[in-house]
Amino acid sequence: MNNRNIVLFIGGIVFGFGLAVGGMSKPEIVLSFLQLKDIGLVVLMGAATGVTFVAINVVPRFVEKPVLGGEFKPRTRALSRNTLIGAAIFGVGWGLSGQCPGSALSSLGIGNLPVLLGMAAMFLGAYVMGRFFG
Repeated sequence: MNNRNIVLFIGGIVFGFGLAVGGMSKPEIVLSFLQLKDIGLVVLMGAATGVTFVAINVVPRFVEKPVLGGEFKPRTRALSRNTLIGAAIFGVGWGLSGQCPGSALSSLGIGNLPVLLGMAAMFLGAYVMGRFFG
């Protein structure tokens, strides 16, 4: 296993741990948040947004190249119809199930096996998208 894979593995563990501690691995908490009954996840999402903003917009100004290799590239993707449709499908799925891919995986880690049905639906949706619309 090379250094990049080790760092990615550790990052995934930290990400999953953060989701579990923050409550996102429990669909009932996510659904409560989406119904505006519990705004605790706003703090979690705000912190994640802040870290991402710094990583994308600030770090490249002070670091010549990424620590794990490669290069910093400007974002070139424009907002498209497919992005909006995908976001709407994601939002409806998240609202109905209380799961997104990251929280579903962390939910498995805490023993929530019924989440497997939602994960199967995510994989099916990704397959259909890639097979027929990609």
